[in-house]
Amino acid sequence: MDRPELALHQLHVFAVLAEELHFGRAAVRLGIAQPPLSQQIRRLEERVGHPLFARGPRGVSLTPAGRELLPAARRALDELAAGLDAARRIGSGTAGRLRVGFAASLALTVLPALLRSYRERYSQVDLEIREMTTAPQVAALHEGEIDVGLLREPPAAPDLDTRVILSEGFVAVLPSTHPLAAQRAVRVKQLAEEPFVLLPRAIGPTVHDRIVGLCRAAGFEPAIAQRAVEWQTVAALVEAGLGVSLAPASIRRIRLGGVAYRRIEPGTARTTVAIGWRRDDPNPLLLHFLEVAHDCFGSG
Repeated sequence: MDRPELALHQLHVFAVLAEELHFGRAAVRLGIAQPPLSQQIRRLEERVGHPLFARGPRGVSLTPAGRELLPAARRALDELAAGLDAARRIGSGTAGRLRVGFAASLALTVLPALLRSYRERYSQVDLEIREMTTAPQVAALHEGEIDVGLLREPPAAPDLDTRVILSEGFVAVLPSTHPLAAQRAVRVKQLAEEPFVLLPRAIGPTVHDRIVGLCRAAGFEPAIAQRAVEWQTVAALVEAGLGVSLAPASIRRIRLGGVAYRRIEPGTARTTVAIGWRRDDPNPLLLHFLEVAHDCFGSG
């Protein structure tokens, strides 16, 4: 990088003297003696090649060259001050941009409270929210396209860290006209002959396998009739009579008149939601996000 033609401290001295038009007052304001002040002005004048101040019996005044330089000097000093302030805020994690990925179903659970708490503490941070399922979030973290993800059942990855913030059970998702909807609880084995609506395994392999595992533990392999990439769509397809499903309990917040949610037996199976981020990422925005998450949800 080329050395700047003018030193910023010389511009600062020049701008103060231009405001005071008095060497003594300018020196006091700068906290220096008059001789060093005069030396800085002379060096600046040598760089410009013309006098910047006219010194006469009636005091100090700006020359035409000085009047021309003053607005540029003030702009340079203002831009430097703004740049330093922005750098300090970004370095401290109070400003900047944080890219957050989230699975759509989490808009029904942890996402609103987490974002609200973070916004209350760090209102100057620009939050870029990206809706995507778990597997694409993991890929986006690896590729540096997002800084943090809210994932359901994240797979283990050697270069990512995760922290569980929510654990919840499963419910049966039934058309409201289904005979099983009349029961308060549904045994998983009662769904053995039903067509299922499930998420594709590719977008959430762990939660998909957990649901299939519930069915296998009950003695049957689920017959998957339809697939949908979001739980909202799963519920809509169930309402349309295209099948039943097993889903995280938070799906009950999707209010559809033609859908009934019933607890399942056995009810010991759990699914988790976790925050995921790149291991050893020093981004202070990320570190503050993790602190807010811990305050909101503890360790899950």
